[in-house]
Amino acid sequence: MTTDHSGRFLGLTLVVTGAGSGIGRATALRIAQEGGRVVATDLDAGSLDRLVSETGGSTVRTVAGDITDGAVIDAVLAAADGPVAGLANVAGVMDGFLPPSEVDDATWDRVMAVNLTAPMRLARAVLPGMIAAGGGAVVNVASEAALRGSAAGAAYTASKHALVGYTKNVAFLHGPQGIRANVVAPGPVITNIEARMKSDFAAARVGPVMKATLPAPVLPDRLAAAITWLLSEDSANVNGAVLPSDGGWSAV
Repeated sequence: MTTDHSGRFLGLTLVVTGAGSGIGRATALRIAQEGGRVVATDLDAGSLDRLVSETGGSTVRTVAGDITDGAVIDAVLAAADGPVAGLANVAGVMDGFLPPSEVDDATWDRVMAVNLTAPMRLARAVLPGMIAAGGGAVVNVASEAALRGSAAGAAYTASKHALVGYTKNVAFLHGPQGIRANVVAPGPVITNIEARMKSDFAAARVGPVMKATLPAPVLPDRLAAAITWLLSEDSANVNGAVLPSDGGWSAV
């Protein structure tokens, strides 16, 4: 049985980061297909142009740039041109599986900036408008690495665990003001994010665990379904939750 969600976001503006490819692109497309207006941001301007072309352009505004740049966040708010009903923080970077004994400052700082600080700043930017409007939804995309210590390196694992804690804090403090904040924790997904192991030690330690437990990767639209559900009123009674969409990996 299928359900018609064609008008689920009708008349609403939602922000999606990492919208040029993978999970972010699939999420932006689904919101547009379901009647929403999307402010899509990504580093790759060309990928955003392709997204606009695919959607016909009338429901998508784009902001190309690095979400760790405050000017890009300002541009996102300007493109929204009014209240933002939902924010999907999808953009993220990996850490080469560098273990605690090998992680360098540049990797740590970049991963934290993209995976944790930028989502916080975007949420901080849209929350006042959501509160004034009486409600809104924030969905932060974490990872299986938010649930265990064996799925990534030190920086990525720490950033995703912290993102879960931040999300729960938003849910607790602003829930009474109509704000819902939830996490989707993907397992393997077919995207262009780099997951190369840069540490021989990590490859020897993590590799066998992943080989034994890793489920098959899925297409990004599987994750977009979970994200858009949490952004929509269909999940009105869900706040502060972590939803694994990982093919059962978290049950291992």
